[in-house]
Amino acid sequence: MAITRDMTIDTMFSTFPEKSQKLAQEMTNAGLHCVGCSAATYETLEMGMLGHGFTDEAITELLSRLNHILSEELDTTTISLTERAAKKFAQVAEAEGHASPALRFGLKPGGCNGFEYILDFAKESTPQDETFTSHGVEIYVDKEQVPQLMGCEIDFLDGLNGSGFKISNPNARSSCSCGNSQAY
Repeated sequence: MAITRDMTIDTMFSTFPEKSQKLAQEMTNAGLHCVGCSAATYETLEMGMLGHGFTDEAITELLSRLNHILSEELDTTTISLTERAAKKFAQVAEAEGHASPALRFGLKPGGCNGFEYILDFAKESTPQDETFTSHGVEIYVDKEQVPQLMGCEIDFLDGLNGSGFKISNPNARSSCSCGNSQAY
């Protein structure tokens, strides 16, 4: 199944919940900042884009990028960094004087939707941690939080529509429109 012009935003996210965060990020990157707006969820993608002044060519280009996201393999057996995120993590660690750090990744209660992500430097794991390795970076996760975080991909985006580490979590069942918190 593919995303089409006549698919509503609500249908798109409910049909592909494991990819919804990446799809929403791609739509935001394209200039559609109403992804989290409940008034826009029953609009078709085409209606929403035309209503915001996008061209037919822009709609076709976005559809291509969205369907490419659907075709990407999802590895739900690990927690990983993209190569870009691993490089940025190493740069930030060096700039802040951390020698050979690992990444502490987890959840804490907060935000408007229940939980926020934790990204921090760690020197060593604890007995309560499960360790993942991605692009040479060790990732420590509290074993109790692994079920909510398994399959997460941590990326780094740098652009006009926001810079920073972005997490795509196939286990999140809802997230706030700003993308800072999620529920399971």
